[in-house]
Amino acid sequence: MPSLLLIEDDATVREATATYLRHAGYAVTTVANGAAALDVVARESIDLVLLDLMLPGLGGLDVCRRLRDLRPGLPVIMVTARGQEHERVQGLSAGADDYVTKPFSARELELRIRGVLRRALGVGPGVPAVTELVDGGLRLDVVGRRVYDGEAEISCTAREFDLLLFLARNPGAVFSRDDLMRQVWGWEVGDATTVTVHVRRVREKIEADPSRPVRLVTVFGRGYRWDRANSAAVDRPGPGPVGGAGPVGGAGPVGGAAGLDGAGPVGGAAGLDGE
Repeated sequence: MPSLLLIEDDATVREATATYLRHAGYAVTTVANGAAALDVVARESIDLVLLDLMLPGLGGLDVCRRLRDLRPGLPVIMVTARGQEHERVQGLSAGADDYVTKPFSARELELRIRGVLRRALGVGPGVPAVTELVDGGLRLDVVGRRVYDGEAEISCTAREFDLLLFLARNPGAVFSRDDLMRQVWGWEVGDATTVTVHVRRVREKIEADPSRPVRLVTVFGRGYRWDRANSAAVDRPGPGPVGGAGPVGGAGPVGGAAGLDGAGPVGGAAGLDGE
């Protein structure tokens, strides 16, 4: 059962959110301030932090930075009533992996948590924990967030790793750019051409001929599909949820600009694939 830490000074919001998430299958610890949160993270195994930006005493941004020092790979979702762009950027720059603005639905928050945990740890209610995925000569180290072609390591950005892992875990399924934006980026609204850019980058790293892909293929008019190298591709399970897995890579908020991801919008892409 994934373990969450909810840092929220409003008692009503704190208890209502915690109750919903417990019913959704999470173990939830609640605190009302940043100092208590840092103490919990130092003593307990926490898989994800929900952090209110406006906290008494030690502010949310400072708490986020200290959490990064304490547990560099611990996923953090900022939950706040402040929704201006520069504040979202500040939160992401401090190390938050995602950003949810109040008022939000409990169901939306749970889906965002599930998405971040899936990308960071490969866990969530009903999602088995794995430490490694092997597909032909391609190997993905889920915990270390590294990719190997045989013995050679392939350098990937955090978002490229997220995209590759998601597709490799769902072979044969077709995902549109909007699907991938929701599932990998965690955005409901945004510039879908950033997906095209990342698909191209992943192909350049894992395809023998990126112009004629055989693994990450385009299904014209529908989206993208991952084709396994052979039927022996497997997820190798670990002992359970792993705290402190590698960083998610700064997943942008719902409606966030594509440029926050490090790949600005690309105009004039022709067709689904931009090719």
